[in-house]
Amino acid sequence: MAGRQARLVPLVAALLVAVLTADLFLLYGRTEPEPAPRSAGPRAHEPSLVAETRGTPQVAPLGELREPNLFVVTRKPFTTALLRKVARQRGVRALELADAAVVSIDGKRVQTLGVDPSTFRAWTPKVTAAADGLWANLAAGDLAVSFVLGNDGGLTLGRQVTGPRGPLRVGAYATTGLGAVDALVSRQTARELGFPRDNALIVSAPGAVSAELRAKLLKVLPKGTQIATVNPVTPPATVFRGGSFMTAEQLTTALKAAISKLGRPYVWGAEGPDTFDCSGLVQWAYAQAGVRMPRVTHQQWVTGPQVPLSQAQPGDLLFWRHDPTNPGYISHVAIYWGNGMMLHAPRTGDVVKLVPVNRRNLAGVVRVSPPVAARVR
Repeated sequence: MAGRQARLVPLVAALLVAVLTADLFLLYGRTEPEPAPRSAGPRAHEPSLVAETRGTPQVAPLGELREPNLFVVTRKPFTTALLRKVARQRGVRALELADAAVVSIDGKRVQTLGVDPSTFRAWTPKVTAAADGLWANLAAGDLAVSFVLGNDGGLTLGRQVTGPRGPLRVGAYATTGLGAVDALVSRQTARELGFPRDNALIVSAPGAVSAELRAKLLKVLPKGTQIATVNPVTPPATVFRGGSFMTAEQLTTALKAAISKLGRPYVWGAEGPDTFDCSGLVQWAYAQAGVRMPRVTHQQWVTGPQVPLSQAQPGDLLFWRHDPTNPGYISHVAIYWGNGMMLHAPRTGDVVKLVPVNRRNLAGVVRVSPPVAARVR
């Protein structure tokens, strides 16, 4: 155990209570939860409840795939009673417990989940197809990081990430698409690190409207619970009316703010004013115009309707799908400048720059609607 602990990444500030950048993770003092049931037969509108993993995690054959719709983080561990409140909501099909915390990885504050590799893999089918050996690596104690953190943030595969307690191996790239989660470890590793137990829950509810279910759960779960919708849908541009979009003054302010940062270094997770990652630059620039943008790329993707590239206007956002571990995931964003040019923060080792639009893996163009952006969670 001592040798294993020497390889683990330390927690930031001993897991201080904090609200993270995406408003999803709340870290709290540890308390013992009411034990979750090992299993429960499905009832009408009530899925099986997920059991706590004990002992060395094993990788079982992949069973039925799950569609994640909500990601929930609570102040205290989920009890059986709380799980049943979620499970009994109409449309809920399955639940998956996890441990959530922020850890320091290579000096970066990374929002991390401790998961059971055997059951969590059913929630990430694209990842299992693309990341060879992911689940075995997790079970062996390795760290899996998102493609953006790995590729853009400089955490290359096989790298030994150092910290006060020693190295941890980056064993795989795995983008979950859940909120701002950028790293995975096994629950056994999470427990050894001292993560809060059972404070995160992934909900599959394909039979429910995610926004409506989110509102219901916020009413029945304890105060302070944070819930993010996964893959929300934005209406087409035809349903938006005048006043739904940024004014000319707001667009000018945002563009001037963004261009003022030319040459500033890319730093993964940075939100300005001196260093930025791609979505951090967008959030900071639009904030100068009074527009409240969500923090990460796949949330910014749903801040307004999509428009054809041929109709793009200065201030629209351009998005790409570069992630081989999750091909449908939005992994990069830039600000359209006009005349075929874009402004963006590319990756580690690069700087904010104005360049021609790159059409390779382009996912689409979004026209930002401030009212929609303010509601994205």
